[in-house]
Amino acid sequence: MVHPGRRSEVGTPHAEWRARSGTFGIAPPVFAAEAVKLSALRPVTLVLSRELALTALLLLGVSFVVFVILFLAPGDPFSVLLEGQMPSHEARAGVRDALGVPKTWYVQYVSWLGNLLRGNFGTSIRTGLPVFGEIVRVGLSTLYLTLGSMLVTLLIAVPIALHSSVRGATPLNRPFTLLAYLVSALPVFWLGYVAIYLFSHTFGVFPLVSAASATADRAWLYSLLPICVLGIGNGTVSEVVRYLREELSRVMAEDYIRTARAKGASVWRHAFKEGLLIPMTEIIASKIPFILGGAVIVEQVFNWPGMGRMAWQAAQDRDFPAIMGIVMIAATLVRLGSLLQRVVYVAVNPRASKQRRGAGWAE
Repeated sequence: MVHPGRRSEVGTPHAEWRARSGTFGIAPPVFAAEAVKLSALRPVTLVLSRELALTALLLLGVSFVVFVILFLAPGDPFSVLLEGQMPSHEARAGVRDALGVPKTWYVQYVSWLGNLLRGNFGTSIRTGLPVFGEIVRVGLSTLYLTLGSMLVTLLIAVPIALHSSVRGATPLNRPFTLLAYLVSALPVFWLGYVAIYLFSHTFGVFPLVSAASATADRAWLYSLLPICVLGIGNGTVSEVVRYLREELSRVMAEDYIRTARAKGASVWRHAFKEGLLIPMTEIIASKIPFILGGAVIVEQVFNWPGMGRMAWQAAQDRDFPAIMGIVMIAATLVRLGSLLQRVVYVAVNPRASKQRRGAGWAE
């Protein structure tokens, strides 16, 4: 007999499943699978919320410190802009008052921060154009350069690390490892000039033109040389080789790897996450600041129209809005790399979120 206020479940899939299982308080398999998926996403969500809050505080601190340093630094953007037009200090002060520029640094910082929160990065003093549009225009070139250099670094370092961890020190991988350490010790600007002299001036393999004047069909050929120089000379190749080799050697000696090898299962399938994926994301996230710093030098050497070259020109012209915008974008990119590393780690090992909750992440 069915209760008058309750709909009959006879013949429904849930009723049949309950009749077969003999349980009435347990959710059906569909709901159980959804609960498992939600529980798997919970650690990642906790990490994302915590790291995004830390990112906001970090960006606030970076903006404050850089703004104070620029304010205390010698030179004035209006003095550079009005050089030769307003010789007297009183005339320049009158121009500042007419433009409504605050005199105190904290009023200027609060005004700039308010505009930033509304999505306004300010106007470039050097070009008179919006800073955000200028950064987007040159930032794509820098992103192309840095991502390409990371790919070159991994293509060189990962095979050497894999062969060294599996085969040990052999006559084949020993010279390649030594070469990786030697190349990483070379200054990137010196390596860039040597590459230009050898491959562009002596052998004529790559065109000796700037990225702006390169034609569309040869743009990829021009970009290949600075990408290879930054990927080889940023000092990351040797560290990736050393770190991946140590982590893979440690993972290969674990008991579960021995068990998988004894069962005839795929060893790399079991060792990929802990031995390669997590160490690779960790080392890449830690080297993003060095790659961006190397990009500034490479862009100057190869006349690459990127964010580093824009920062160099803005520093020479005392273009404070452009400098602040570039600093905020660069800090965001560095923080996103660190956030990606933490998300990958928690996705591979969800227990890490519970183990480190309240204790913070060790850098």
